[in-house]
Amino acid sequence: MKLELLPSELTAAKPILKQINRAGFQAYFVGGCVRDIILGKPIHDVDIASSAYPEEIKKIFKKTVDTGIQHGTVMVLDHGEGYEITTFRTESTYTDFRRPDQVAFVRSLSEDLKRRDFTINAFALDEDGQVIDYFDGLTDLANRQIRAVGLAKERFTEDALRMMRALRFAAQLDFQIEDQTLAALVELGPNLAKIAVERIRVEFEKMLQGLAAGSALKILVEAGLLPYLPGETGLMTEADVLRVANQLERKQPQSEQVVWALYLGQQGFDGPTLQSQLRQWKLSKEVMQTVLAVGPLLANVNQIDRWAIYEHNAYVRTLLETLTIMGVDQSVTERIQKTYDSLPIYSMKGLALSGGDLIAAGLAQPGPDLGVVLKKMEQAVVLGQVDNTKEALTTLVEEQTYGNS
Repeated sequence: MKLELLPSELTAAKPILKQINRAGFQAYFVGGCVRDIILGKPIHDVDIASSAYPEEIKKIFKKTVDTGIQHGTVMVLDHGEGYEITTFRTESTYTDFRRPDQVAFVRSLSEDLKRRDFTINAFALDEDGQVIDYFDGLTDLANRQIRAVGLAKERFTEDALRMMRALRFAAQLDFQIEDQTLAALVELGPNLAKIAVERIRVEFEKMLQGLAAGSALKILVEAGLLPYLPGETGLMTEADVLRVANQLERKQPQSEQVVWALYLGQQGFDGPTLQSQLRQWKLSKEVMQTVLAVGPLLANVNQIDRWAIYEHNAYVRTLLETLTIMGVDQSVTERIQKTYDSLPIYSMKGLALSGGDLIAAGLAQPGPDLGVVLKKMEQAVVLGQVDNTKEALTTLVEEQTYGNS
């Protein structure tokens, strides 16, 4: 197969391939970028593999950086762009189920591509646009299936994370997992327990944002992988996860915050339990704060009143997107959006009368009582009981302080 028209990202990098080839070595675009070109999808990374060893690459180009030289990777700097060139290599056994014990540089492209995870990621593309496909990945693309390179059990034993990657690609591309690859995934699922939480989380988040996230999540449950995911085993039941899977068939999250609000936030866990689950997934502080804020609202949709919307206004986008995926009636989301849009203030800082103003007017003294007065003003304004003007707020405070006399 020959590609007549390459995207601009690869066209810009072609001089790198030509220079390596002119020096007497081989160089190819490899991996996911080739797959995405064939599928007509946007290119995210430009990966280049070469028969030249790292020291040879450094002699060919004037400006290089040793970004991962122990694994054969050197970055070439060209006209303000950086291109990582990785030497063809083979890998030894993987005693920790994630990293090879040894890496050996080779001159053979086919030997290098043998170590790839799936056939649709094992393409190479030369400078003339010719696709090299040693493992019949083009047929798998046509059949819309994920199939391991060689024996699936060997690939998943080398790096157990490849099982999550199989699910992630199935979700992103809306592909099926080939039978033998799926069987190996079921058999070796317990090895996921040996993989770092962070690596699993990245693949899981990408999976849940994929076009076919619902079907991929169902495969995960049916394959018996749920007990080997981060989080306390048993708290998220198969029924809970399948409910999320069904929701994902309606629409997919557009952010990590929505992924976790949907997956954990709507389950009705109490605060400490939800926080514990989020921590076990080693999520960022920002994501945890968001899910802890919207979780109680998702679990009790009927209690989302005007004050709740105000208190959580920083998270309204996540709240609305999650509720939509959950299938909550459109009238509910429209009400929340309308209420949010009509809020007179979005924080206490928006009050027309500040704490300093109250002190200067002799209406309050510094200390805890000042906070009480400000909170009453805030609630009255948000609930529409008083206009947000200095005059109206002054009258409110005077009435509460001195009565109506």
